[in-house]
Amino acid sequence: MIRSERGWGAGARGHGGALGAALLAAGLALGAAPPSARAEEPASALAKLPPLQVQIDLADVDLAGGELTLRMSRPAARVTLKALSLSGSVLPQVEQQFVAAPAGSPLVIHWSPPQESVARIEVYGYDVHDYFKGVAITPWSFEIPHEDVVFETDSAEIRPSEAGKLQASLALIQKELPRAKHLGTVTLFIVAHTDTVATAEYNQELSTRRAQSLARWFRSHGLKLPIACAGMGERALKIKTADEVDEPRNRRADYMLGLEPPRFKSSGATPSWTKI
Repeated sequence: MIRSERGWGAGARGHGGALGAALLAAGLALGAAPPSARAEEPASALAKLPPLQVQIDLADVDLAGGELTLRMSRPAARVTLKALSLSGSVLPQVEQQFVAAPAGSPLVIHWSPPQESVARIEVYGYDVHDYFKGVAITPWSFEIPHEDVVFETDSAEIRPSEAGKLQASLALIQKELPRAKHLGTVTLFIVAHTDTVATAEYNQELSTRRAQSLARWFRSHGLKLPIACAGMGERALKIKTADEVDEPRNRRADYMLGLEPPRFKSSGATPSWTKI
């Protein structure tokens, strides 16, 4: 008999867009057991074992390379993985066997990366007693292509002449949003950056004000979804430069739709998000 334990070990994140190869995450309960799970074990039998946990760390998900690493709180027997597209069609579907891999050891799952973007991955970890735990990760994100708003020096005010750029971005957001609503609560994440002219502290404060200004513009122009914004100052340069270098390509903002905040793998920086 295959025994089941439904629930969550940990949420995990997947691939983002150009936000420093950001990883996005959302934990969603799996509503049904995989096809091979035919029956539930009585609660009295489950009570004899410690709770089964399945954990996936952000740094251990590589969608482009087709690799995911997880850990289980009890000796592992096998892991199944199913990837789904944004439309719900099944992409890669794999099963890997593990011969009583010790609890807590890294279990590496490989699959062939599909041409189509992965929106959701469902992972089931089975212990040596055939109890299982399911975890779903939702790596979907969408970077909004846009023309950057040009701010005046030392200013976070959006000039009327720049509004057309934001109108174009708003139209793209409203077009993309309905395609992903079934995945969960989608948020617009806005991150503003600076070059290395002036102090790091000043640039952090200026970029934060500019990100907030952009977020308030979208909110005031009818965008209903959650909006989170953050300034990164000079912590995630697009073009690496020395200090006090005027580099226009580093004075930019990123707009991304996702279910969870992006992370910046290259710099390791963590934004401090403000909700608008």
